[in-house]
Amino acid sequence: MNRRVSIMAVAALLLAGCGVPVDEAPRRVPGPPRAYRTPAGDGAESNAGRVNESLCFVRDDHLRTVVRRVDYLPDVDTHLRHLLAGPGDAERDAGFTSALAGTTSVAGARLSGGVAEVEVGGASDETGRSDQILAFGQIVCTLTTRADVHGVTFRRDGQPLEVPRADGSLSRVPLTATDYAPLIGRR
Repeated sequence: MNRRVSIMAVAALLLAGCGVPVDEAPRRVPGPPRAYRTPAGDGAESNAGRVNESLCFVRDDHLRTVVRRVDYLPDVDTHLRHLLAGPGDAERDAGFTSALAGTTSVAGARLSGGVAEVEVGGASDETGRSDQILAFGQIVCTLTTRADVHGVTFRRDGQPLEVPRADGSLSRVPLTATDYAPLIGRR
């Protein structure tokens, strides 16, 4: 028994001597001598800490994804607002447009259990016109690029709203990009 106590006492003394010294006051730690870089020439160092924000616009009557680099992925409502703002100058120059202007009034969005609930305002005739289908497709395809969104529903005045899918049929169930697959074009 004494031998076991002796071994433990020696081990405790050895461990006590292996710690980091304690300073009496905080001290400044110098940074690295130069910034860390990725392998030369790949340009990634200028995008460090940035993420992709995917937005779905229209080009040649098809839904196409545009990827913008942003500092952080915004919440669902802000992401939707970025889509509603439409394509930027360079995107317009590349032929991208939006079917959202004038077809559907969007009041906002919130995330609930993996489903983005988009509040639609104003009167909509829900006829399944092609520009209306593209407009709803833009919203669904944009929001379902997010890892936290598994489907998109639409509401008006808090009530479920039937919206057109690519085939013109109306649906109230959570929609995904698959519902608009025939309209999704290649880059």
